[in-house]
Amino acid sequence: METSKRPETLRWVGDSADGHLLLIDQTLLPLEVREIECRDVPSVWEAIRALRVRGAPAIGIAAAYGACLGLQRFRTADRSAFLTELDRVIEYLAGSRPTAVNLFWALERMRKTASAFRESTDAAEMLEGLMAEARRIHDEDRAMCRAIGRCGADLLADGSSVLTHCNAGGLATAEYGTALSVFFTAQDQGKRLHVFVDETRPLLQGARLTAWELMQRGVPCTLICDSMAGQVMREGRVQAVITGADRIAANGDTANKIGTYSLAVLAAAHEIPFFIAAPTSTFDLSIASGQQIPIEQREAAEITHGFGRQTAPDGVPVYNPAFDVTPARYIRAIITERGLISPVDAARIQSVVGN
Repeated sequence: METSKRPETLRWVGDSADGHLLLIDQTLLPLEVREIECRDVPSVWEAIRALRVRGAPAIGIAAAYGACLGLQRFRTADRSAFLTELDRVIEYLAGSRPTAVNLFWALERMRKTASAFRESTDAAEMLEGLMAEARRIHDEDRAMCRAIGRCGADLLADGSSVLTHCNAGGLATAEYGTALSVFFTAQDQGKRLHVFVDETRPLLQGARLTAWELMQRGVPCTLICDSMAGQVMREGRVQAVITGADRIAANGDTANKIGTYSLAVLAAAHEIPFFIAAPTSTFDLSIASGQQIPIEQREAAEITHGFGRQTAPDGVPVYNPAFDVTPARYIRAIITERGLISPVDAARIQSVVGN
């Protein structure tokens, strides 16, 4: 059972005409739980870029609501002006972050929803349609997270210890999360689990967010530095590794928070099963392999001046990729809302994900 209540990760308040998006500012966690208001498109763009809202599914949901915000002042415009502005808003929001495919998936759904109103010249009606679609994306993610949890919980034995990286919990989605949904569902089933949490450098999503979520739920956990994972595995303390994903190629190569690839290699060396938990919306079947996944490069200050304190000499060159790609050969199975993908290869992915 949850030990305390917190606001939803993100939620829409009001109607389509003058409502707004509320979201937890995740940059303040774990010390402060504060909601911020997004009342225009630039504030949504900034929230995504600055990681106030993060996690591939949550980014997609936020972007869908952001598209609605951008069209509010066009609800009395003609059809052409409305659709032109929608295209501009979608292009703008798509530029906030390049790797998480759910962002582009959600925005494309909004574009298709608007184009389905072929006979309508009523902009207010089209805005209502966009809002309904954004709410559907939000509700579908809740259901997908629960289904992922049910599918993945069967992989974990009572009393086992698992390791996770970054944050793939309710903060990254509409509710239960992806990787963390597996843990929460196992807990709901009465299983006893222990979770090792990589702190996840350089922005500490594991320490700040995942450890906080697990403690909120009363799931026993231990925080470790990323560089300690191999030692923890060598000592036999970990029976499985489960992480989320930001984009999965047609062959199963998976982009996730930087450091995930290292974990997969370590897990293989120690003969520990490595799992990815992700909804089918995270698959990008338009790209053949992980070599085609764009990797976001973040600001140098995240490493040299982490959380406002300088920890590196002035002028040192910095390389700061936000994600890495784990080859499919290291992944035992991908846990989706439609079932397990195993073996992880193009044929099995197409059979589960392909429309």
